[in-house]
Amino acid sequence: MSENGKPKFAMYWAASCGGCEIAVLNIHEKILDFDANFEVAFWPVAMDAKYKDVEALEDGEILLTLFNGGIRNDENEHIAKLLRQKSQIMVAFGSCANEGCIPGLANLSPIESLFETVYNTVSTENEEGIRPQSSYEMPEGTIHIPEMYPVLRTLDQVIDVDYYMPGCPPESHQVAAVVDLVISVVKGEAVLPPKGTVIGAGNSTVCDECERTRNVKKIKKFVRIQDIERFDPEICLLEQGLICNGPATLSGCMAKCPTSGAPCVGCYGPGPRVLDYGARMVAALASVIDSRDPVEIEAILDGIVDPAGTFYKFNLAHSLLKTGKASWNGN
Repeated sequence: MSENGKPKFAMYWAASCGGCEIAVLNIHEKILDFDANFEVAFWPVAMDAKYKDVEALEDGEILLTLFNGGIRNDENEHIAKLLRQKSQIMVAFGSCANEGCIPGLANLSPIESLFETVYNTVSTENEEGIRPQSSYEMPEGTIHIPEMYPVLRTLDQVIDVDYYMPGCPPESHQVAAVVDLVISVVKGEAVLPPKGTVIGAGNSTVCDECERTRNVKKIKKFVRIQDIERFDPEICLLEQGLICNGPATLSGCMAKCPTSGAPCVGCYGPGPRVLDYGARMVAALASVIDSRDPVEIEAILDGIVDPAGTFYKFNLAHSLLKTGKASWNGN
């Protein structure tokens, strides 16, 4: 508790884009309810805060931490462990912390290949071939920068996590609902769900939230949305040959993408009882292919551009695969 009697709150941004921070601000006036009931102890994107401030806190002094982003370097890991030590409740907030998200796709490549792309391609002027170094001597002293790890790990692969809140970013109405719940718990009007619960999401799949009609049509090829001149605004996108990941994705977003005519890309992560996201999607695609000929089926599946990026865009780091052979061998 702080001196004013409010429980303390923290939020941290690790290997992610920062959209989760915006999602919190997008709850609009409800952010005032949060401010009225919590004292912000550490939120670098919103206030001037130093790591030493967190280190000075008592263990467990922070009631709630929303941690967004995966663990890509030693600084990410250090702060994750520090905030775990200082927090009573740790929430993996957003797709990057939960599943690795798009940064996790880098697990398919060795770290040297990543550096080569960033520092030595046509988009970068780097004639001296300078690469990042974990330490560098300057007249003022030694400068230290975070050291990149060979692979990205999800938050629960590094520390113990109490709750999971998916989404890229989590939908604002879901964030608001969780804020209401936490405030009710603080006031003694509600109790927290069991540890390990996925909060701020549904308990089914995006397909169950989608109002598009499923006619069980069979298709002969998969296409990309930019290759379709016109598609039916009422019929299931998957049944029109567009790869929509709704069958394997956890609900909670109100099917915003399919409703607006864009295929679900899977940002809420695997749905209930989905052991492996890619395997579930392959099964879903097989159900709409109009063929029993293995050769023809293989040709139809060959129409899927970038299977890894299509099926594991948001969840590679937390899938059964976790990483690619090239990255693993470079470990």
